Amino acid sequence: MHLVSPALSTGPLSSSATSDGGRAPARPTRGPRRRRVRFQPAWLFVAPSLVIFAVFVFYPIASAIVYSFFDWQIGATSQRWLGLGNYSHLLHDSQFWNSLRVTLVFTVVSVVVLLVLGFVTALMLLRNTLANRVVRSVLLFPTIVSFVTIGMVWKFLLDPSIGLVGGLTRAIGLGPVAWLQDVNLALPTVIFVAIWRSTGFTVVLFVAGLQNVPPELYEAARLDGANQRQLVRHITLPSIRPTMLFATTILTIQSLQVFDLVFVMTGGGPLFRTDSLVNLLYRYGFVNFQTGYASAISQVLLLIIIVVSLVQLRIFRFNDVD
Repeated sequence: MHLVSPALSTGPLSSSATSDGGRAPARPTRGPRRRRVRFQPAWLFVAPSLVIFAVFVFYPIASAIVYSFFDWQIGATSQRWLGLGNYSHLLHDSQFWNSLRVTLVFTVVSVVVLLVLGFVTALMLLRNTLANRVVRSVLLFPTIVSFVTIGMVWKFLLDPSIGLVGGLTRAIGLGPVAWLQDVNLALPTVIFVAIWRSTGFTVVLFVAGLQNVPPELYEAARLDGANQRQLVRHITLPSIRPTMLFATTILTIQSLQVFDLVFVMTGGGPLFRTDSLVNLLYRYGFVNFQTGYASAISQVLLLIIIVVSLVQLRIFRFNDVD
């Protein structure tokens, strides 16, 4: 019988026994698995929109921010650095404050009237009858027409000499009324035209929102003895809160950026009574060629739109328990 000494054994078991007390060696652990990055084909479809957005939206905004810190003059060989000089000048510019006041008055009055008028009209036209569908289509027609066309038509209609409205006022004994030339009537007249143009859009939005309210909610509330006013307050308005948020935001941004209607109908007059912020921006940037100052006005307007939109999102916030 031949005995093999453990010291002379070269097998794996003997080597493990001599090294770590008889236990088999642990397998080497692998490093962290690298996450493979795969190309998403969806980026190919999104790329054209991203390029257009970058060229026509992001780059102009970035350029306007840069211009607002310079005394930027179109055609000048060098542009003088002003820092916050343009923004400081805005604080002492009476035309800027006048334009801001006009824009805010235009926005508040037109948005509030459009929301109330659109909601009430939508309640009246909610039933899906043939007559209601025809009325909705008629109300929506001015919305598809541009503000420039609307402004030119109404400017002709409101002309005190040859306009249809002037003829009607003379027929009832009021004489010709200078709707767009009177300092007290010009802004209300422009607001009226803006409301007339956008009423159909607001009505269609509210009709769509009202049609999505579950009828079971109304039936349960009626069984509990709720009247019509309580139904509107506690069921209809909370249920269409997303629609209200969308309509308010779109109408507010549209009103704060009003330009073409004012430019065509009054040009900002008379005596700057209808001079909006965008009209002031146009005058400084494209008439006086003060690009830096016009860019500062645009940044202030952008900040106002962002702040107002955030406030509206806060006011009309909703959750699943509403």
